[in-house]
Amino acid sequence: MELESQKSLKHLNTFGIDVPASQYIKITSETALIQALKQHNKTPLFILSGGSNMLLTKSLDALVLHIAIKGITTQKNTENTVLVTASAGENWHDFVQYCISKNYGGLENLSLIPGYVGSSPIQNIGAYGVELKDHFVSCEAIHIATGAKKIFSKEDCLFGYRNSFFKNEGKSQYVITSVTFRLTTKEHILNTSYGAIENALSEKGISSPSIRDVADAVIMIRQSKLPDPKKIGNSGSFFKNPVISSKVFKELQQKFPEIPHYIISSSQVKVPAGWLIEKAGFKGKRFGDAGVHNKQALVLVNHGNATGKEILALAQKIQAEIKSVFGISLEAEVNIF
Repeated sequence: MELESQKSLKHLNTFGIDVPASQYIKITSETALIQALKQHNKTPLFILSGGSNMLLTKSLDALVLHIAIKGITTQKNTENTVLVTASAGENWHDFVQYCISKNYGGLENLSLIPGYVGSSPIQNIGAYGVELKDHFVSCEAIHIATGAKKIFSKEDCLFGYRNSFFKNEGKSQYVITSVTFRLTTKEHILNTSYGAIENALSEKGISSPSIRDVADAVIMIRQSKLPDPKKIGNSGSFFKNPVISSKVFKELQQKFPEIPHYIISSSQVKVPAGWLIEKAGFKGKRFGDAGVHNKQALVLVNHGNATGKEILALAQKIQAEIKSVFGISLEAEVNIF
């Protein structure tokens, strides 16, 4: 367990923001995590996972614990289900592909989402009609203050839209070390209701898709719309899709008849943030090295040497314009530090 000083985090966050951490330790086991928490119990801590859902706007005057614990185990649950436990440091996309290779169904719609398994419950990640909570069973976590282990059930996690206990009451209190999912081994229930998936499968002439077919369709769609963080810094969707009242939506629809939407309930409607941003004229725009992706306006990008503050300033500029034009408040999906 090596302690490094003034460690650059440029290659440990998907935005590629070059800020240093005053101290850094790579954690590769639960034992090492507990030991580090005990040894540095009076030191300010920063828990780092895959660095995929964060924007660093300043140097971190803290001890960064980079959670890189590996391992995947399985346990038969029923005739048609299996419990799969992945350690926090497993790459999320690689884990999904592992499940598909074993014919474990349920996570295929979540292919190609960046980050590590350990941060997936925090955000309740989701895509194309599927959310993590749909297949989540439990997660193990270490209490930072005491080093005690706790198992969180699905109910304990208080999952919401891109939200959970770990983003609210439990923020900065726990380090997730593993996550368990219940997946199908046969009779898979596929979610192909999103038009983009249906179209992709139709173009390939696939009428009875497998979980691999669905995953491949999702990967193709995401690659066509979203930039690869290895090529251009980004954190995927920067903003949440806003949920507004049906009354407010009807008023907006009178001004913008073409506005896309998803009915949540009789009183709530979800509007795509990317459409709002594109309609406001930001798609493809660049402000120095901070910019908006030219294929998906929901994605802010680092063209090379943007600082976190410059990307944050762009995000705030977008938020102000959306509020002015549509009367809607956009909320950041990424965590800003």
